[in-house]
Amino acid sequence: MLDHLITHDDALRMVPTDRTELATAIVRLREELRALPEDADPARTRVLTRWIGIGQMSMGHHDEALTFLRRSFDIAARTGNTRAVVATGLNLADAHRYAGDARSADALYRSALNTARNQQPELVDYALQHTGKHLMERGDLTGAQAHLKEALRLRIAKEDTELVKSTQTALDRVEMLIGQAGATEVVPADPGEWSRQWTTWLQSRTTTLTPSRWAQDFPALRDAAAAITAHRRVHPRHLRHQRDQSFPAVLLAAMAEEAEKAVATDGYLHNGKRNAAVGDAAHHFAAQVDLAAVVARSTGLEVEQPHTAVYIAYTEGQFLDFHVDEAGFGEANLILCLRHERPTGALRVSATVFINADGYLECALAPGDCVVFDGALTPHGRTPLSPGESVTLVSFGFRACDRAAHTLTGLPAAPG
Repeated sequence: MLDHLITHDDALRMVPTDRTELATAIVRLREELRALPEDADPARTRVLTRWIGIGQMSMGHHDEALTFLRRSFDIAARTGNTRAVVATGLNLADAHRYAGDARSADALYRSALNTARNQQPELVDYALQHTGKHLMERGDLTGAQAHLKEALRLRIAKEDTELVKSTQTALDRVEMLIGQAGATEVVPADPGEWSRQWTTWLQSRTTTLTPSRWAQDFPALRDAAAAITAHRRVHPRHLRHQRDQSFPAVLLAAMAEEAEKAVATDGYLHNGKRNAAVGDAAHHFAAQVDLAAVVARSTGLEVEQPHTAVYIAYTEGQFLDFHVDEAGFGEANLILCLRHERPTGALRVSATVFINADGYLECALAPGDCVVFDGALTPHGRTPLSPGESVTLVSFGFRACDRAAHTLTGLPAAPG
């Protein structure tokens, strides 16, 4: 709608090709928006407010850009248009970044990328591209490079030369900045592949399915577990409701209800369980409860407020085998139990379990309990659920305030 009037400067930010023409075009869009009847299709309102916001952002009018893009984003969310939620969420993140609000931008980029990966795979390259530029501006050149390389692979597969050119331009700039800074790659060439190789090795040596095997399995795992966990930023901590940490019951109940509905209507299979995108109740919980302080208080790692979250649901017979997460979820994870139904008198209940250098750690989370850990560098899983048992969780991801904690050096390769 305004593409022909917007280009990118040397810093890869959107700017007008002709400032006067763009200002005139924005006026026309605002007039059309004002003329819409009250019963107008919300999709048209969403499109108009989005492009007015993009235009204002390109002009440098940050407050107006944020106002219109937030309105467009809210319409997309309210009407259940997930594709528009991702696309407009990226625009809104850009507006916060341009306005100098890196923290809000980071949360929006991560949320958009998470939603794209789970529900709109055709938009993953766009989310990676925007997030990569954000990381470049924050000085996380290694992270920016990894995101842009993944975006480039996806865009080459799409065979869209203009998209490939755009990503290659961004990647060239990041690599130039790395060269100027004398930076070197300090993480595995492909962190995702590193995680997958370790997960494959772990699952070839042990399983959450048969806890009775753990004692005999562990000697063969000890050195490998120690090699990984020596690098982790956070040690697992089980925080019990009321004793170690108290969350408002009304907020927990609202999330439990939202999670149940989200899993039933929009849940998707992921590693043998069902995941679902979080909604207003989870966002309200994160706004009311200082989760960053909970993580810092329990682990000693100073983190930003959560940048991503997902609902997780298990039913009887389901389990999660040992694995390590990809690094993108953050330096710290917080899994909070919202509901745990189990038959009276059950001999064994399902638990979150970790492999430490000194053995296994089981955390049977009751409603309101949470566990904080470094999912990328702590092998973990969930033991099988018994007949009649069900578990509902919400998982939050956090980025460390210290950027040095974002990069991982000297990581061991998975055993052959």
